[in-house]
Amino acid sequence: MSGAQRSGGREHAGAVVVGSGFGGSVAAYRLAEAGESVVLLERGQPYPPGSFPRSPSEMGRAFWDPAAGLYGMFDVWSFKGCDSVVSSGLGGGSLIYANVLLRKDERWFVNDRPDGGHDPWPITRADLDPHYDAVEKMLGATPYPLEQVPFDDTPKTHAMQDAAAELGLQISLPPLAVSFASRPGGTPGVSLPIADAGYGNVHGAGRRTCKLCGECDIGCNEGAKNSLDHTYLSAAAHHGADIRTSHEVKAIRPRPGGGYEVDYVHHADLAAKKNRPPVQTITCDRLILGAGTYGTTFLLLKSRDAFPGLPEALGTRFSGNGDLLTFLLRAKDRNRVRPLNAARGPVITTAIRLPDELDGVPGAGRGAYIEDGGYPGFTDWIVDSLDLGNDFERAVKFLWNRFTEFFKDAPDTNLSKEIADLIGDGALTVSSLPLLGMGRDTADGRLRLKGGRLAADWTAETSEALFNRVRKTMQGIADVLGADYADNPMWFRKRIVTVHPLGGAPMGAHQGEGVCDAFGEVFGFPGLYIADGAAMPGPVGPNPSLTIAAQADRMATRLLEDASARRRADRPETAPSATGAEPAGGAGSLDGAGNGSARGPFPGAAGAAPAQETGPSREVRGVALPRGAGTVPGSRGGARGPSPVAAGRTSLSFTEEMKGFVTYGEDDPRIGELADGRRPLSFRLTITAEDTERFLAEPGHEAKAEGWIDAGGHGGRCPVERGTFNLFVADGADDRRLMRYRLFYTDGEDRRRTLSGHKDVLHGPPTRIWPDTSTLYVRLLDGHVGAEAEDGADVVAAGVLHIRLTDFARQLTTFRTSGPDGAGTLLDFGRFFAGELWEVYGPDPV
Repeated sequence: MSGAQRSGGREHAGAVVVGSGFGGSVAAYRLAEAGESVVLLERGQPYPPGSFPRSPSEMGRAFWDPAAGLYGMFDVWSFKGCDSVVSSGLGGGSLIYANVLLRKDERWFVNDRPDGGHDPWPITRADLDPHYDAVEKMLGATPYPLEQVPFDDTPKTHAMQDAAAELGLQISLPPLAVSFASRPGGTPGVSLPIADAGYGNVHGAGRRTCKLCGECDIGCNEGAKNSLDHTYLSAAAHHGADIRTSHEVKAIRPRPGGGYEVDYVHHADLAAKKNRPPVQTITCDRLILGAGTYGTTFLLLKSRDAFPGLPEALGTRFSGNGDLLTFLLRAKDRNRVRPLNAARGPVITTAIRLPDELDGVPGAGRGAYIEDGGYPGFTDWIVDSLDLGNDFERAVKFLWNRFTEFFKDAPDTNLSKEIADLIGDGALTVSSLPLLGMGRDTADGRLRLKGGRLAADWTAETSEALFNRVRKTMQGIADVLGADYADNPMWFRKRIVTVHPLGGAPMGAHQGEGVCDAFGEVFGFPGLYIADGAAMPGPVGPNPSLTIAAQADRMATRLLEDASARRRADRPETAPSATGAEPAGGAGSLDGAGNGSARGPFPGAAGAAPAQETGPSREVRGVALPRGAGTVPGSRGGARGPSPVAAGRTSLSFTEEMKGFVTYGEDDPRIGELADGRRPLSFRLTITAEDTERFLAEPGHEAKAEGWIDAGGHGGRCPVERGTFNLFVADGADDRRLMRYRLFYTDGEDRRRTLSGHKDVLHGPPTRIWPDTSTLYVRLLDGHVGAEAEDGADVVAAGVLHIRLTDFARQLTTFRTSGPDGAGTLLDFGRFFAGELWEVYGPDPV
């Protein structure tokens, strides 16, 4: 399903996403992938490879200020105590960030209290880990390939490693969202063509691998950065999302009768100064705000009158994630110039981690990261009529002057002279290197409206201990490298420049603590979500982009689960027949044979997907599943006929993900898994038993299976149109059970396919439980084939899928129930599952 539909003269969409940064892009993709109607509104322009500004004249107009006729990429905000640079354009902050994908440290999910204690965040590292996995895969996270030619010739990386070793500091090559090879797992090389990911490219332009030019922060003209436009947004468009650039949202409000209204303007002609564009309105059932910390908080503050009862926490817990920029100058080695060549390589290649007291290091203070910085090789730029030739320093001064013009009205902020002097003193030469610090600063800032503009009350004083610790470590690095140390000129006014603003609409455990819950839904306003850095209740510590994206992925999972539950609740139920089966062709049937459809992974069926956490309000935690031979009515120990579905029935669902290989043209799964020419195949399913008592009682133990199948090279990810899952079906002998899967889908070439699979649970020692329940033998059939017609069906491919032990452990956290006595229902299911395994793997009777 694609974007908006027009009704009553006004556009309406299932979901409107505001902004295309790390929150908005992920949300748009996940919703579009699931078949939701999605319209994404991005105020900035698209930037295909080759279109980023490079000449001084182009850079002079590369700022965002529509009132001045500027619609460029750099959006500069100046506040009391700090200044910020964020991005405007399709892909949001990913266009100008430095590619680092570090996870938030496990013990750092807390807020510090003035009394020295700590309050936990509403989410944990365990909640986010499966979503970190998903985002890292989508963004192609990979460390800098320092051990391979020509990447080994990166002086700044080796210098940072030398300094860390001398000082006893922990250093790593962090995962980067950069393509160094043509395809994942390929051999790195410079300026190689990048293979298509399977969902095309929203720009329709080719991309090439990293050429080590240091231009990451001003837009990658090679397309080597796996920025959001090349990944999540391209995939969202592939799945039907309506992505609209140059559409700036001006106001939001609840819609009478439910949903929300969004006012926006379309900057249709960016080159000409015209009258103000007219305000247009689109309505939606769900509104997802991903306009960035400043954009989202500003929108909510401006629209506050339209949202009576909006939590008082709006505007609070603002921080700059401890951002600090300093310089190492004129490095020497035995009185000779030590080349650091900051312009070679990606902007960041290394990360030094400073431990936190929370890590069990007494006296350490708050944790932080220090990373090498880089800058473009300006001498390669095309210069215009300024006649700069190849004068590197003059080019830098020119650009800094253009940049600092935007700070000229800020209090105590006239930096042109200081920055120009610093550059003239040799900061940006072959023997110098910028250093970037970030960490757990104090989130005590507040964003508010002042004269209709966004203002911030923030001071570095409450985080001075952190900043001094980071500065002292940076000075130690300078000493090891024989370099002079220089603070950012702003530091002497106790000001910082942050590119990682966070907070303003923080999540909390309840309305008195935050603006939104642990899934980003605003308290008191169902269907209104915060998907970006504004939802962070404090600093992330390392670069926050990955954490924002992972939280948005988690939010989207919950949103889709809730939407699916609402659809099921709204769907009229069909009474069961005397046999307990669905009527042919009725709700949930596949082919008239009673094959229903369902969604998500299930535990015990080995193949569980990374856990899609749902939070304590939706989970039953702490229920131990017994290991004995306990049974429930309908199991082998005490069968009874099916009972009518009671009005108060309880449903149960869980999520499962399996991955493996199939070979096309092969019909034996064991051969297909290992044959030359095999292709990857995976699925993620949500398994739902809408009436758990009936599911356990009926011999077929059938549930619905909904989700997606990803057939590499054959159309990529495709939705499961209808599907069934059968748990522990008897297959002849008493000591054998089958777990069956039947999934109908249509591949990328519009060919109808059926995935038919089974797990073979055979009698044997308990050591067989894991391999049997984690191995799925699959065949892909031509057409949508019911079970009764499978023997004569054409087999397209065959192979084997597996689940990892860690994924299975996460899968156990995805179980949830809905209806009366959820804990009892979960216990009944556990007893049934354990009992069936005992029947197969327990000792033989004597």
